[in-house]
Amino acid sequence: MAGSARPAAMPLSDEELDRYARQLVLPQFGGLGQQRLNSASVAVIGAGGIGSAVIPSLAGAGIGALTIVDPDRVDISNLQRQPIYRSAEVGMAKVRLASDFVLARNPHVAISSIAERLDGTNAAGILDGHDLVIDGTDNFATRLLVSDTCVALGLPLISAAAQQFQGQVAIFTSQPCYRCFVGDAFDADDCDTCAEDGMLGAMAGWTGTFAALQAIRVLLAPTGGMGDPQWGKLHLLDGLTPSMRTLNIAKDPACRTCRANAD
Repeated sequence: MAGSARPAAMPLSDEELDRYARQLVLPQFGGLGQQRLNSASVAVIGAGGIGSAVIPSLAGAGIGALTIVDPDRVDISNLQRQPIYRSAEVGMAKVRLASDFVLARNPHVAISSIAERLDGTNAAGILDGHDLVIDGTDNFATRLLVSDTCVALGLPLISAAAQQFQGQVAIFTSQPCYRCFVGDAFDADDCDTCAEDGMLGAMAGWTGTFAALQAIRVLLAPTGGMGDPQWGKLHLLDGLTPSMRTLNIAKDPACRTCRANAD
């Protein structure tokens, strides 16, 4: 199963020039940067707290194609931190609602919605063909599956997570990868989630919006627009201080994923 097809680069229409005017005047951006976004295809894994901030930001910026993957339906407890859903939509499929939100926000975005849980049988088919994958899921088993698949396909990955008053956003290529960061101990669907530990809704929003900013940075890297794409860097967001600090993630020589996909 394939995600959204990558749109061809096209000249900006008059409507798009007006729509993206505040981006086009940025010296780091311009028409070349906008066309780069317009021709990009991004897969967003998880339409929850992180995805609810990522999806509007990328749709508003003019990403050409978005694939949204999430098997869940809206629960009333989601509304505290997932602002793209409404009370009247409790019980409805998140991917359907997220897709409708994107199309209402920006009809220039090609949208693909996949209401499936990623596993070893479908992950490669769903993620293949995208320029970038953003993972906002809430369990290590899925995160490691997404990372392993991205390494195998040669796709860059942005991993974003938030809990309580803390958030983290990291950008991975094949070396180091997410498995280099967390190791093999979490290949199980039994880690703590925000249901047990809690989360401030604004923290999920800050983390997801920052992940979207980093996604745009990566997509503009071929133009040099926003500088260093920051491969292998982990950004730690603290909502209590508040503060943010950045760490370098080291490659793990024993990482089974990196070793299996080494040149």
